[in-house]
Amino acid sequence: MSLDFCSIKNTIIDSEHEGNGTELEDLLEKIHPSIDDWIYFLGDLFDRGADRPDPVGVYFKLSVIHARCVWIRGNHDHWLAEYMKRYFQLPERKRVKLPSYHYNSFDLIKERLTEADMLNMAERIRKLPVQMELEIEGKRYLLAHAMTSLPHGQLQPDDYYLMGNMEMGAFFQHGIEGYISICGHTPTGQMQWSQNGRYLDDYQSSVWVNGKENVLLLDCGCGLAGGRLAAICLETGERFYSTRE
Repeated sequence: MSLDFCSIKNTIIDSEHEGNGTELEDLLEKIHPSIDDWIYFLGDLFDRGADRPDPVGVYFKLSVIHARCVWIRGNHDHWLAEYMKRYFQLPERKRVKLPSYHYNSFDLIKERLTEADMLNMAERIRKLPVQMELEIEGKRYLLAHAMTSLPHGQLQPDDYYLMGNMEMGAFFQHGIEGYISICGHTPTGQMQWSQNGRYLDDYQSSVWVNGKENVLLLDCGCGLAGGRLAAICLETGERFYSTRE
């Protein structure tokens, strides 16, 4: 169902390993964003992609969405950008000795884009924010790929926001005081053990919220067997999910 009754929508999409574009297209059809809306992607646009990976198509999809898009850096985005930079800094004779990238994203992108285009992509990714603060209808939100931190004062190292750390369990339980944190990275199916939260829709495969209702996890396993892409509208709380194939 679309949210046409909202004059301005702020929608968070967990872009977790949406490597072939079909899940994203399906979800966008359900959200039906307009030019006045904002969509925030929680990172990891690249890698995996099931049996029809199309990282270039997913990348350019962001530029044609009929909404204002904000992309938060994920660990897979970061790894790919760093590999691109390292690869093209080497003389051609030494590139063959560089270990292959762990996923097929690099090779698929290299088949379609020039070196200059790939370096531009890498530079764009490296400049993406690792955390974003929003205030909507009197509520304050923090968006990051894996974990958030207090936005004022000393920031954490990038890996904290991209990967999380040993304190993730405490973060899921308590969140950040005064904010609602929204993250991806950790598949919600792994939260079944937690007694400090609940699934908002389907058990193990929908958005998860902690007991204090100040941490939302949106990674519903897109890129994994049986997973799907999730989104949530901040104004209404309405959730959207891509259709399982």
